[in-house]
Amino acid sequence: MAATAASPISPMSPLPSFPRDFLWGVSTSAHQIEGAADERGASVWDAFTAVPGRVKDGTTAAVACDHYHRYREDVALLRDLGVDAYRFSVSWPRVLPTGAGPVNAAGLDFYDRLVDELCAAGVRPVATLFHWDTPLAVQEAGGWRSRATAGLFAEYAAVVAARIGDRVEKWITLNEPAEHTLLGHALGQHAPGERLLFDALPVAHHQLLAHGLAVRALRAAGARDIGIANSHGPTWPASGADEDTAAADFYDVLLNRLFADPLLLGRYPDGCGELMPSPDLDADLEVIAEPLDWYGINFYQPTKVGAPLPHTTEFSGLTLPPELPFAPREIEGYPVTDFGWPVVPEALTELLTAFRDRYGERLPPLVITENGCSYEGLDDQERIAYLDGHLRALHRALEAGVDVRGYFVWSLMDNFEWAEGYRQRFGLVHVDHDTLERTPKASYHWLREALRARRA
Repeated sequence: MAATAASPISPMSPLPSFPRDFLWGVSTSAHQIEGAADERGASVWDAFTAVPGRVKDGTTAAVACDHYHRYREDVALLRDLGVDAYRFSVSWPRVLPTGAGPVNAAGLDFYDRLVDELCAAGVRPVATLFHWDTPLAVQEAGGWRSRATAGLFAEYAAVVAARIGDRVEKWITLNEPAEHTLLGHALGQHAPGERLLFDALPVAHHQLLAHGLAVRALRAAGARDIGIANSHGPTWPASGADEDTAAADFYDVLLNRLFADPLLLGRYPDGCGELMPSPDLDADLEVIAEPLDWYGINFYQPTKVGAPLPHTTEFSGLTLPPELPFAPREIEGYPVTDFGWPVVPEALTELLTAFRDRYGERLPPLVITENGCSYEGLDDQERIAYLDGHLRALHRALEAGVDVRGYFVWSLMDNFEWAEGYRQRFGLVHVDHDTLERTPKASYHWLREALRARRA
């Protein structure tokens, strides 16, 4: 059934004034929208979703939004939205079906056409090289637990840059290595489905090493303006009790500093470096800390953390075992999204000012590479309120002196939301997953008007 048109936009006070060169965009990822699974190599997500029960609605991304065949329609939506930039990801198994060796010419051709279409529409391409879709053949050879994968990734980065680097002005090496480590390798709730708990730490190190090697490979190929997209959020202790503050500190190191300190300071947080597999950790850290042109932050919510509980807990769609030395708690007193995530815009201001204070002169310019929410319906006033609130919180960080250069909404369209399947809708554009018809939501129209107003 075709979707009904969105209702008129509710009146809202104009957004504050952002710098004229501030970059406005939207984000997607290859596995979540492209489809055309039979026209690329297999990924870990293909194997993961083939196992009954691993995706909550039993679906796969074999078709997804069929962006691979409908990209021109989607670029037209971007052009009409009026964004400056589009952050997409390149599928490693679409370019190199086994992760190395012969290139799939049709796969590279697709990204070549997509980049040309974006440039013709006046939308800057922002390419992410890895958004969780490791080639299955690489996984079977050891995956991210193997140091060799970092080298393979750098070779893949060079292949992509050689083809589209003349038109892609902004690059992202990895998306959310923290989540890929925790959810995919420690807890087994994302692909590849490994439940290693703290034995997953080599995955973190090898992803960071891959990032540094890829930065060098991109620059050697002539690419410029290179960053990473790490997820971050404030960690709030459940109480002032020593056991709660200690648990919150541990969580903050694991989800925030473990993936930022090596990049920005050239060292792991205290106690972490000796846990990493490396024949020469100092040499690895020199690679990992290759200077960045900018640092990307994906922000969704803060996390309240307390002492571990003696039983399995459910939190934000995750099942957390009692072996962990911390346990998230519900944040009360705030509205929540359809995903159950608390809506706390002021936490974004807190995060950004904390990053400035922690890293000082070592912190490059920041870009919000993802921010968004899951809500049903075309008349998505809740999403409008969410985006409005977070943009105002971002502006307060700018007023406080934090150097933020851009903001990307997650996501352009409803898509395959990993282990949730199609149950959670993050898009500015509604996608009917039976007909694949696209229908802009009220939030799409709101953002379009906001972007027009800033250019007036």
